[in-house]
Amino acid sequence: MKHEGNALPPYLHMDNGELWLTEDDRDNLKISYRIKEVIFAEPSEYQHVMILDSYDFGRMLVLDGVVQTTSIDGHIYNEMISHVPLQFHPEAKRVLIIGGGDCGAARETAKYAHLEAIDMVEIDEKVVRACKEHLPAVSGNLSDPRVRFVYDDGVKFVQGKESVYDVIMIDSSDPVGPAEALFSPEFYANVHRALKADGLMVCQSQSPIFHLDILKRTYRNIRELFPHVLVYTAVVPTYPGGLWSFTIGSKRPLDFPVQTTIPNDTKYVNDGIFRQCFALPAFLRSALEVE
Repeated sequence: MKHEGNALPPYLHMDNGELWLTEDDRDNLKISYRIKEVIFAEPSEYQHVMILDSYDFGRMLVLDGVVQTTSIDGHIYNEMISHVPLQFHPEAKRVLIIGGGDCGAARETAKYAHLEAIDMVEIDEKVVRACKEHLPAVSGNLSDPRVRFVYDDGVKFVQGKESVYDVIMIDSSDPVGPAEALFSPEFYANVHRALKADGLMVCQSQSPIFHLDILKRTYRNIRELFPHVLVYTAVVPTYPGGLWSFTIGSKRPLDFPVQTTIPNDTKYVNDGIFRQCFALPAFLRSALEVE
């Protein structure tokens, strides 16, 4: 296919007449995707935003050359960051999602009828608009009236808030650029303060294979604030290494429910996945010093 418009950004290149996206991870690993078509490509105030149609992964959201989510496996990440924590707080009414511009986590969270308000704070409005228009497999063109879109810096948004939310989901991109502050101890302290007395938070905590230092630091920072902390994993093929981690910090005991309330239209998460995702491999238990 042909790329229309100006010169290609450095992470898009032609090879024997085919368009390829090459993602550079830590200058040590390069992952290339054969691309059918550039659906959307525009710079925002914060980053370069693209929706690409790929051969193996379908449409994908790409920020500054890094794949964030795809049509073929985006549901895995979004279901895991939303349905898993909500099983531990069946009485939740107010949810805050920080990041998650692809709208996938908000879409999954909105499946719970008992939730009264879902605030989604995303710094880059262009990401949300691009995903709602061009990536419906992930966003579902979300239009639930309980979801309030706030285009603001999530770090600033939680500052000064106290006892407002039951559940806070931190759906951040990698800890570089605008997302770097979403991994800081100061930010987690503000999240802790913004939660009600029995509230809980969850964040994506990177690859246990390639980013173990970030996972360990995240786990340590959250343990300093919350009395109950659990790490769980899922396999997301798009992400480097495949294996991905999430960390829950909770003010309430993390008691496993006798019966889960996972919606029946999920593609990945079910009762069995929920109960086994907390079983960590030996190397990870050792690294986190889990007893």
